[in-house]
Amino acid sequence: MHVSDIMTRDVHLATPDDTIATIARQMAENDIGFMPVGDHDRLVGMITDRDIVVRGVADGLDPQAKVRDIMTTDVKYCFEDDEVDEVARNMGDIQVRRLPVVNRDKRLVGIVSLADAARDQPGVAGTGLKGVTEPGGAHNQAGRTG
Repeated sequence: MHVSDIMTRDVHLATPDDTIATIARQMAENDIGFMPVGDHDRLVGMITDRDIVVRGVADGLDPQAKVRDIMTTDVKYCFEDDEVDEVARNMGDIQVRRLPVVNRDKRLVGIVSLADAARDQPGVAGTGLKGVTEPGGAHNQAGRTG
């Protein structure tokens, strides 16, 4: 099964110049906790509700601070034609629950999550989730890159 078979196609996109208050409102309105950040047709980062709290609020940033001030700049992604089991294992290895999905022209076409994989392939998602729950990882707030 390919990622394109399970991914979410309705992607909300932030820009580096959006305020964290605007993005927090969009996340609340759309019941989402993750948004890719795009700048002139390029994927330049990712922002999560956790980033807003841990990197924004906890650091005392004003709600008018920009997404660029707290986003993760180390963008991980997968391709829409990748196999779900391979992507889920990779998500566990790099300790992320969600990934932007791009086509072979590297245009954003969706988002895939371990929850998406769990609906169709529970065993594979469990393998990925096991890796995500290990302490540390690339998106550990103490070792942020953004």
